[in-house]
Amino acid sequence: MSPLMRAVVLVSGGLDSATTLAIAKEHGFTCHALSVDYGQRHRAELDAARTVALSQGAVEHRVVRVDLSGWGGSALTDANIRVPTEACEGIPVTYVPARNTIMLSLALGWAEVLKADAIFCGANAVDYSGYPDCRPEYFTAFQQLARLATKVGVEGAAIRIETPIIGLSKAEIIREGRRLGVDYSGTVSCYQANEAGEACGRCDACRLRREGFEREGLADPTRYAA
Repeated sequence: MSPLMRAVVLVSGGLDSATTLAIAKEHGFTCHALSVDYGQRHRAELDAARTVALSQGAVEHRVVRVDLSGWGGSALTDANIRVPTEACEGIPVTYVPARNTIMLSLALGWAEVLKADAIFCGANAVDYSGYPDCRPEYFTAFQQLARLATKVGVEGAAIRIETPIIGLSKAEIIREGRRLGVDYSGTVSCYQANEAGEACGRCDACRLRREGFEREGLADPTRYAA
């Protein structure tokens, strides 16, 4: 590990990635925040990502555009698919095909250029919506890809894929964030937030977030639409 530890941190603007950025900083990493404009309908999260990166002292924040709305296939990228407000079984329509793979690949390229030691991703496999690319075995496989697909990996110093909150409940994530001084009032987790960043209060992301604050006995700082 280099004396100056660098990390690329994927920052979506939501509660999980804000906590992950704070954890990376606590571990001594100089953090380069990366957000992906993938054609998501809920655009307010990109504004929230800028706020999170700035407030938590990332040395830089970049937004890369990869328009996945070109083929849709998800309620988050296709206006013709309704964001569900009720519980559903199986993989929900809010799953975006290959999103985490694309985001991690972009982060991997930037990390190699930066000579970064790690990539931090705020994926969660406990309180989550059933996405296949949020499971621990997926990140284990991507770690192997990072070793095989990069110059630094072939030379024996692979970039680590860090998922520090993958085994935490939403309440535990909030507890960790509060310990680290994360301000959640500016984060946006809703699948269909309006342009002002106000949450719908009905989608799965809103439900999980609200329940997390309730379980911690904390006031919910989320801004909800009227």
